[in-house]
Amino acid sequence: MSTLKVMGYAAKGVRQQLELYEYPSPELGENDVRVSITHCGVCHTDIHAIDDYYGVTPYPFVPGHEIVGHIAVVGPAVVSFKAGDRVAVGWQGHACMQCEWCLKGEPQLCMDVENCGVWIPYGGFATSVVVDHRFVYPLPQGMPPEDAAVLMCAGVTVYSPLRSHATEEKKSVGVVGVGGLGHLALQFAHALGYQVTAISSSPGKEEHALAFGADRFVHSKDRSSMRQVHYAFDMLLCTANHGLDWEELLLTLKKRGKLVLLGFPDITLNSTDIVVHELSISGSFVGNPRTMREMLAFAQEQGIQPMVELMPMSQVNAALQRLRKNKARYRIVLVNDLIDIEQG
Repeated sequence: MSTLKVMGYAAKGVRQQLELYEYPSPELGENDVRVSITHCGVCHTDIHAIDDYYGVTPYPFVPGHEIVGHIAVVGPAVVSFKAGDRVAVGWQGHACMQCEWCLKGEPQLCMDVENCGVWIPYGGFATSVVVDHRFVYPLPQGMPPEDAAVLMCAGVTVYSPLRSHATEEKKSVGVVGVGGLGHLALQFAHALGYQVTAISSSPGKEEHALAFGADRFVHSKDRSSMRQVHYAFDMLLCTANHGLDWEELLLTLKKRGKLVLLGFPDITLNSTDIVVHELSISGSFVGNPRTMREMLAFAQEQGIQPMVELMPMSQVNAALQRLRKNKARYRIVLVNDLIDIEQG
């Protein structure tokens, strides 16, 4: 049993506010590292988990999966990191490393996905976290920690499908939603050479969308504007979760176009256009370790930066409430002041 105590913020039950919570640090396995946390992003997936949206949340539950900090201790089999290294961790902190997907180098598709989250047993709204070192990533030189935190989840979530479908031939992509995921999708798509259209129900976001890299902005609630982009896109990247007119969105895809779902949107579709236009629908879930490293290097090289609000971790409930009300512009990152509380 570990004697090291960790301070974190935990939900004690479904939809409850987070409370200060002290617990023993998990034991360090031979492939594990302990990361002392300096920054942690706040994501809608944290809210889903707090609310037990997936039906698997263990309580008390310490959320947080966009982690930046430094290596405190390494397990006996770890040779790629040493104490003091500046690192980042995303949603995935573990994998079985034995199933067919792990053996293929795609551990994000691990058959034991319920136990792969970095927040099993405790996440990043805390002073430290224990993670399998194979899911820990060195930060590019000079990358601000708040930028790295957001890229570890939102960044790789949008980069993976865009990178997979990028070709030498310039393709068109529609990005649905200009929010925490969407504002990064616009930047990555532009940098990857796509012709980029932002589609949003908030016309006030047009200026930001164009600044992020969109070539065009379309107001999704304006029927005449949407008609102008019928059959316009090779791919439609859906980063929004609510209030979507799926029939209208499908009409923006070219024949044999692809709808890629990010996050967990509510979806009801008529199959007619899917069949007649030979459309395909897929999901995209974070990325494998190779893609994570590639994404960080690409973001640094291309100057891709999330728009971030910084808040102290002691204000985590205010941050979560701000995100629930869709007031974040566009991501919130918590700066860890728990060490002061722990030492005080």
